[in-house]
Amino acid sequence: MAQKTMKEQKMQTVTARSRIGSTVVKAFTYLFLIVMAVIVLFPFYWMIISSLKTLAEYKWAKPSFWPQTVMWSNYAEAFTTANLGRLFTNTVIVGVISTLLSLVITVLTAFAFARLEFKGKNVLFAGLLATMMIPGELFTITNYATVNSFHWLNTYTVLIVPFLVSVFYIYLLRQNFLQIPNELYLAAKVDGTSDLKYLWTVMIPLSLPTLISITILKMMGAWNSYIWPRLVANDDAHRMITNGLRNAFKDTTGDVNFPVQMAAVALVSFPLFLVYIFLRKYIMKGVSRSGIKG
Repeated sequence: MAQKTMKEQKMQTVTARSRIGSTVVKAFTYLFLIVMAVIVLFPFYWMIISSLKTLAEYKWAKPSFWPQTVMWSNYAEAFTTANLGRLFTNTVIVGVISTLLSLVITVLTAFAFARLEFKGKNVLFAGLLATMMIPGELFTITNYATVNSFHWLNTYTVLIVPFLVSVFYIYLLRQNFLQIPNELYLAAKVDGTSDLKYLWTVMIPLSLPTLISITILKMMGAWNSYIWPRLVANDDAHRMITNGLRNAFKDTTGDVNFPVQMAAVALVSFPLFLVYIFLRKYIMKGVSRSGIKG
């Protein structure tokens, strides 16, 4: 009985130490996550409070962490000063059209590489993947010379066409298509189903999370694009939203009304924030489902 009691006491001691160790690890884990969350969220907090300050308070030598006078009027001034309505319209037009066309190209290309058999398929796909290792900035000069020779500058075309094909999206969707059993495709061919009908009725519904992820990422890319639109279409009729915020808030002396500019940035960031909040699960699900089978 004494030995049994000693063993029980040792087991209880080990269990207690294990619980303490687990609690300490969990506490440090949550502490680390809280610190990282504060670091990530602080710039957004600073953007919001800066957008609600007066220009005089913004220029204080010692910054305040909450505005003394809340200036909601900064948002109305930002919308009218930067002509955000026109900028939003231009960005939505480019984003929606480029996303739809890019989805068509991505789906057809991924299906061809995943299901169809043709000579040189693997070599061609390897060549496409190799282009992902080349920085996109290297193509800027040649792309500019090409679109200039086509007389596309300061048009919607130059903002849409050059970026319709994404090798990464093709690879992502192809990997998802490869997870669909090939027996379904063979059975459909026996029944006389065309490739396009099989793609539309079987593969697209089964790959919907990945397609939603591609749609979201493409729209976000169009929304955040800066260098290329500024280079090829920076006139008032085609200016994108990121470029429109660059110099819209300078007065005649060259000074910038930073609180109003921060309000404009907050308005521009709000749609992307909503996309992340409500659709992040689709992005994670689409990416996780596309990287299992090679």
